[in-house]
Amino acid sequence: MTGFSDSSQAMSLVAFSAVATITLLLCVMTGPDRDDLDEFYTGYGSLSPMRNGLAIGGDYISAATVLGTGGVIALCGYDGVVLALSTALSLMLLMFLLAEPLRNAGRFTMGDALARRMPGRSVRIAACAVTLATLLPLMLVQLAGTGQLLAFILGFSADSLKTGCIIGLGALMISYAAIGGMKGTALIQILKIVMLLGSGAVIAVLMLNKFDWDPGALFGAAARQSGVGSAFLQSGLEFAHSPYPDLDMITSHLAVVLGGGVLPHVTMRMYTATSARQVRRSMSWAVSSVALFVLVITVVGFGATALIGRAVIAQADPQGNTAYLLGSRAAFGPDVSTAETFLFTTVTTAIFLTLLASVAGMILACANSLAHDVFATRVQEMSARHEMTLARVSALAVGVPAILLATLVQHRSLQPLVTLSFCLGASAIAPALVYSLFWRRYTRTGLLCTLIGGSLVVLLLMPGTNLVSGSPVSAFPEADFNWFPFTTTGLVSIPAGFAFGWLGTVVSGRRKAEEQRRQYEAVEGWILAGAVRRGN
Repeated sequence: MTGFSDSSQAMSLVAFSAVATITLLLCVMTGPDRDDLDEFYTGYGSLSPMRNGLAIGGDYISAATVLGTGGVIALCGYDGVVLALSTALSLMLLMFLLAEPLRNAGRFTMGDALARRMPGRSVRIAACAVTLATLLPLMLVQLAGTGQLLAFILGFSADSLKTGCIIGLGALMISYAAIGGMKGTALIQILKIVMLLGSGAVIAVLMLNKFDWDPGALFGAAARQSGVGSAFLQSGLEFAHSPYPDLDMITSHLAVVLGGGVLPHVTMRMYTATSARQVRRSMSWAVSSVALFVLVITVVGFGATALIGRAVIAQADPQGNTAYLLGSRAAFGPDVSTAETFLFTTVTTAIFLTLLASVAGMILACANSLAHDVFATRVQEMSARHEMTLARVSALAVGVPAILLATLVQHRSLQPLVTLSFCLGASAIAPALVYSLFWRRYTRTGLLCTLIGGSLVVLLLMPGTNLVSGSPVSAFPEADFNWFPFTTTGLVSIPAGFAFGWLGTVVSGRRKAEEQRRQYEAVEGWILAGAVRRGN
């Protein structure tokens, strides 16, 4: 059904092994060679704006985005394109609203940015807890997807082999974070984004060539092959089974727009810029790379449906996660030359590298937060050497449980985990950052209420959504405890996150709010204009 030849599988296996070896060597060669926190956490800001921007784009475009968004485009047409555009819009909001203040306020972690105004261990612990809760689900998705991807490409189906792939590659990803630090993982992200966009652009060109460079013909063929006719090119197909399709669509995209750009493994790249001008230029490169990715994945997604049909894609994977690979393969036609086999191997290797790099960046963000926000702040005189050791041990402490959990969830639908991460970002992190960076009267109580309250609302509502139970494609299709009739929790949790912050500040009292206003005015020049950059 997939049409992957023995030569493609053999070449892919060799390429995967070579990429794993080369990237590990890169981390060893570029990792910090001395006990310097700035070198480990930020790479001394040594990356140029272009390289830093590509690294940001690489961190932002995860394997869940490549495979998941491509699948939604192939299965749902117009709704998938809107999802891809929402993904790009989220990074643009980060660029225009939060990037410079984050760079000015933070040093190494999100906890640093939040504690700039409100120092205290409780703030840092809450920030670390939310970081872990937000990124762990995404790590599980990438790790579980590793076994599924390799099984699909290489043609094996044994569960033991899939589990072995998850464990082996998970160990490799932990090594990336622990050895390479910020600079090492940045180089892997750059290699990933270049390979992903380069190979994807070639596939998109081949697909357009099959339709005489007429996008209208491509979209028309996709609609005919979709089995749903013109509905494929109209809004609503993805949420057709929802009791409130329009409202469900709006809240789902709102969660992506508000949550995607503030995920901690993305925002940590802001701290590597040495000046406000550099962070602006870096974000310009990042947004440009993501915009190009949206164009590529739109063409490839529609092309996959046009060339092989929506039914074949859904049969291979009900979520459409294999659509990108199937479409890439179909772009070559029935007679595949050696050059085309090599190009397809490049595509599969780019996705493989996307899996590796995505998890490495997330593990690094979690390890940095654990070491710097929780452990190092407890011991005031901790040396840089000990903190770096803690960060590396923390990478192991985060990675091992993630690997074990990934082996347990690999046979379930992983879409609820992706949605959970974006909802936590939109409902807890986004309100906390916006209030902390721009609201003068915001208090510590308000901040803790935002982080904890917003997260709790998401965690309470998520099990009741239709992604977890009540449908054939949910995580638990055999059960039905669906009591919250939406795909995401955003309809309730996003307003709740902002409301908790406001309410916590009001409850703190006028005197505390005035104290915070004066403290904010003392650092306002640093946060908004970058007048001073000092360590925390």
